[in-house]
Amino acid sequence: MNDNLTISVRDLKKYFGEVKAVNGISFDVKKGEVFGLLGPNGAGKTTTIKLLLGLLEPLEGNISIFGLNPEREEVQMKEKVGYVSEEPFIFKSLTPKDLFNFVASIRKLDAEETTERVQRYLESLGAVEYYGQLISTLSHGNKQKMQIIASILHEPELLILDEPIAGLDAKSVRVVKEILDMHIEKGGSVLFSTHIMEIAEDLCDRIAIINRGKLVGLGTIDELRQQADKLGASLEEVFLRLTEQDSSVEEIVKKLRASYKKKIKETG
Repeated sequence: MNDNLTISVRDLKKYFGEVKAVNGISFDVKKGEVFGLLGPNGAGKTTTIKLLLGLLEPLEGNISIFGLNPEREEVQMKEKVGYVSEEPFIFKSLTPKDLFNFVASIRKLDAEETTERVQRYLESLGAVEYYGQLISTLSHGNKQKMQIIASILHEPELLILDEPIAGLDAKSVRVVKEILDMHIEKGGSVLFSTHIMEIAEDLCDRIAIINRGKLVGLGTIDELRQQADKLGASLEEVFLRLTEQDSSVEEIVKKLRASYKKKIKETG
């Protein structure tokens, strides 16, 4: 594996019955970059991430993370990775304090340094008051904050984030962006999954657009514009073109406008 690469994926496939959730995708994530997986709901983003983490077994294809195979070298790989899932499936019977102590224990982290980091992140995310409350009683956004903190406590080289800012308020989103910036400045890498185009455009150095399990676009924003033959277009326009939704969206908008104008005419 190239020393400049964090993740290398080749011809990855995963089917569930007749559903081709991931259908032969290939991409690389470089050290020091934020790489985005962008696609509509059900495109195959979460399945791809679960394959990378060894939570699912691929039907075909090869995955290498820091030169390690997620299936055969799971423990070594996970020492280098921090993960935030799409849904905060963390230990809801625990308090955040219990959770962070547990993470520190299994990661063999220094207790004093961990306490300092936890305090800093809780304060930054406005979540100090929830430190002793049961996670099950927290809002979705606050559960997500705890999951983000747990994922970065051991200062991993790679962050794999599946819709990490869903449910967060604007202030917390800004803080998470700053955390990611600092992570990259230290030489880390980020794989960031989202279905929100503005977030991908704002955060990601390169983007892979996935649709129906296939990779339909890959590159920087300018490179994606060229691939979509939409020079000067917004990411939204590029996304709709590459996922073959541009014509259907235009038709929907046309019908909505016609219905609106008809209603205005009828009501005077």
